[in-house]
Formats: sequence, C-alpha cells, structure tokens
Amino acid sequence: MKTTYLILFLSLLSKNLIFGQTADKPSLTWTAYLDTYYAYDFNQPQNHDRPSFLYNHTRHNEFNLNLGYIKGTYSSPTTRANLALMAGTYAQYNLVAEPSVLQHVYEANIGIKLAKSANLWLDTGIMPSHIGFESAISKDCWTLTRSIVAENSPYYETGAKITYTNNQWTFSGLLLNGWQRIKRPDQNQTLGLGTQIVYKPSNKTTINWSTFIGNDKPSQQAQQRYFSNLYGIFQPNDKWGIITGFDYGLEQKAPRANQYNTWFGPVVIIKYQLNQQWSTAARWEYYQDKNGVIVLTNTPNGFKTTGYSLNTDYKVNESVLWRIEGRLLQSKDPIFTHDDKVVNHNFALTTSIAISI
Repeated sequence: MKTTYLILFLSLLSKNLIFGQTADKPSLTWTAYLDTYYAYDFNQPQNHDRPSFLYNHTRHNEFNLNLGYIKGTYSSPTTRANLALMAGTYAQYNLVAEPSVLQHVYEANIGIKLAKSANLWLDTGIMPSHIGFESAISKDCWTLTRSIVAENSPYYETGAKITYTNNQWTFSGLLLNGWQRIKRPDQNQTLGLGTQIVYKPSNKTTINWSTFIGNDKPSQQAQQRYFSNLYGIFQPNDKWGIITGFDYGLEQKAPRANQYNTWFGPVVIIKYQLNQQWSTAARWEYYQDKNGVIVLTNTPNGFKTTGYSLNTDYKVNESVLWRIEGRLLQSKDPIFTHDDKVVNHNFALTTSIAISI
C-alpha cells in the first residue's frame, strides 16, 4: 500500500514537469539499475551466508539480486532532488540496523543552490557516502565485488552537506546523523562531522581526501572516532588505469580516554582495457583491525586480512555488463569456517550481469 501511494505521488508530480527540457527549466528523469549474481564460496557455508564483513554479493551457491532500484531525479537551476527505492541482498544485509520502513530507501535528498554566481549547494537527506571510490553500484566499479575498506566504511549517510565546485576543485562540509546511519542511536545527542576535498586537474586524474569525526554510541558511552580516507584514480591512457587508496581510523578505547584503537586498510586496483568490450582488473588489499572496532573476530590477533582478486568484464552494450571474478582472502588468525572447522582462508567465484537504464 505504501509503495502504491508513492508511485501515485510520483506520477502526479511528473505530470506537472516537462521531461527533457533545457537546463533553465525543471526536468524529471527516471533511471533503473539491476545487478543479479551467483556466488560460489568454496568454504561452503551451510547457511549460505558469506563472511559477515562483506555486504555485497553475500549469498553462497544461489542466484540472487544484489541491488535493484528505480530512481527519480528532479533538476532545475536552483533546486535538485533524488529519490531511489531499492531491493536486494545489499539492502538486506547493509541496512539491517535501520527501521524497516527505511530499509528500502537507497537515496532520498533535496538540494538548493545558495549562490547565483557560484556553484554552491546545500543538500539534505539520505545521500551516497562522501567516503571511498566504490559504491554499491557494482557496474560503476572496477571490480565486481567491493574492497574490504569499502565494505567496512559508509555506503550512505544522512544529514546536510554544503558543496562548492569549480573547474578543478570540490569542497564539501557535512553534518551527519552518524557513521552510516539513517536513524541515530538511542541516547546519542552528538552529530557527526565530515569533510571532502576532490582535485581533478584533468579527466585522467582524481585525488580525493575525505574525513569523518563523531561518536556512534550513546552519549554516556561516547567514544570519539576519527577517520581519514585518501585515494587517487589515475588513467594515463585509454588502456591502463590504477586506483590507490588508504583508510585510517582511530577510536577512543573508553569514554574520555587518551588512548585509541586504530585500524587501517590500503588497496591497489589495476585495470586494463583489452578492447571496447573486454577489460580485466586485479586487486590487492589489506585490512587490519586488531582491536575489533569495525570487524570483531574475538581472536588473538584480531582482523588482519589480505585479499587478492582478478575479474574479467564483458560489455554487452552500453547498458549491460557481464562479469566474473575470483577472490582469495587470507587472514592471520582462522576466522573463516569450512566443514565445521575454522580456517584462515576463503576463496569464492562470483559472476554477475548488471543493467542500467
């Protein structure tokens, strides 16, 4: 019933807008995305759940939907808005802590332009995260599955963002409900802060530095978190590309403590375009969280995991991408399960077909 009301509202709204008009008049456009997949985890989990620190392509030995959404985008010279409703295992696993009525909202935000002569905007609502070079939209990423740093930092955020953009630079400041939150934790009275600086000297180079500062626990248990995400995307020619990224975080060991638990993760992805239809990408990554701030293992050395992956992509047409990837994860401690035994390795093959229209 709620979905019916929403569709009716959007239909009535669209009747009052002119589609595909010039930039000085309002427009409403629709897009859709589907990412279907099959994953085989050689550790053969009995409950079909892949490791708990992964939130995309998470189901073993079954065909499933990772993410599908329908999105409406409104645009005018002084106002912009996005609303996207989603389904899939990404929503099931990544938004499990949110109220059920919000677990299928991929994006819902409104922006207003603050200056006539400058590209200065204020956006509020549920937005894609300002952290990281990967999103839940697999088709837009160089690898089929997400890196460990992406899976364990925010995919979405809720709050207000001020953004200024010129020819080469983008500066953003954010006031947020928390670390990947729509609903704030009970008894939490402090908002989070975020920043983003993007430098694009050309269409071949992007350098990004994003930060987050905040407490994600009830106020009486406040443990301040500081997080930095730095990455560069370099594409010197039409064949080769490389992404290098490094995440580093600190969180107080106890309320008002002067000591901090830390975690970090470097990642490198190299992509090669064989021709217009075929490409391949290789990834090396490492993630260390020995104190279990983000990934809790209850093992002597905590979470110390190295990953390797290789994917091959076939571009069926401008809208459809077929991919296959092999991924090996190796940990210092045995944190994976195979045949009711704990092991320190995990290997999986994943294939997906994604379409965006």
